[in-house]
Amino acid sequence: MGNMAKMSEGMNYAPKGKPRPVIKKGDFAFAAVALDHGHIYGMCNGLIEAGADLKWVYDPDPKKAKAFLEKFPQAKKARNEEEILADPEIKLVAGAGIPSERCALGLRTMAAGKDYFTDKAPLTSLEQLKAAKAMARKTKKKYMCYYSERLHVESAVFAGELIAQGAIGQVIQVLGMGPHRIGDPKSRPGWFYKKAQYGGILCDIGSHQIEQFLFYAGCKDAKVVHAQVGNYNHPEYPELEDFGDATLVGDNGAAHYFRLDWFTPDGLQNWGDGRSFILGTEGFIEQRKYLNLGIKNSGGDHLFLANKKEETYYNVSGKVGYPYFGQLILDCLERSENAMTQEHCFKAAELSVKAEMQAVKIK
Repeated sequence: MGNMAKMSEGMNYAPKGKPRPVIKKGDFAFAAVALDHGHIYGMCNGLIEAGADLKWVYDPDPKKAKAFLEKFPQAKKARNEEEILADPEIKLVAGAGIPSERCALGLRTMAAGKDYFTDKAPLTSLEQLKAAKAMARKTKKKYMCYYSERLHVESAVFAGELIAQGAIGQVIQVLGMGPHRIGDPKSRPGWFYKKAQYGGILCDIGSHQIEQFLFYAGCKDAKVVHAQVGNYNHPEYPELEDFGDATLVGDNGAAHYFRLDWFTPDGLQNWGDGRSFILGTEGFIEQRKYLNLGIKNSGGDHLFLANKKEETYYNVSGKVGYPYFGQLILDCLERSENAMTQEHCFKAAELSVKAEMQAVKIK
């Protein structure tokens, strides 16, 4: 999610930055397949700004494909998925299908000799994770994920830069909050309310939080200490989890707590007051990613830093950019791992699934 759209209110999520091509036109063609979540717009927009060429789009629902082509008229509507996978010019397939179906698309894409870029959560079970790892080893192709709350938010990118510079010393705790607005429940697709399809709240939007923790704290692995989920206010949708939280400890001792919910009130200026607090041995960072509470039209990307030298407020909107997309394109072309390692991508997914599996149900 981000500060430029309200997903639950029918708008397509597509943050816009300054075009920063890392390649020449024609060097990297990609396709969009499976348009069930609006994140596909942000995924494609990020790749296009980095210089990629969107050649194809396919979804079995003609209405979804038509809406997508209105936003990206340069794409051609494919007759089926196979037409895209058979095209030798396509180097990467971007997909935002139903969460439980994302891994299967990835396996088909990689088997066809192309890299895969999926919306979060990238998978919903440990069986899918095992299959994805095996296919990655077999084909040497990438299975990357759009963890947008870090990759497509400028304050989150800037926080990572500050940490790398040593601005707050060693990170010892990351606290994340990911509230969301559900909007009109009837406007949501059926899969949104079926746990086998959306994976549960900790697996789905929790994957954002766990990925950020691993990145900011420099963890290779972590343990889920406690997790819980509940349905407080939607009894008509018994499989929906409208609240969840979890505590993790990283392999380097760093701690993590995150809270998720579907209770953003209608009076808030955006879909959710997403925040993160990063505590280090020599200072701390707070991100107010999408708004500054109480200040109308405040926009997002607010960052606060306090350390031994300063107490500073930064508004980095339009100033940092989204380097992940260009790095991903170059990784695909050069077979490097600068945007994100495959190990990191899979570990965030694994811990998200495990948190959901371990979760105590609040009654």
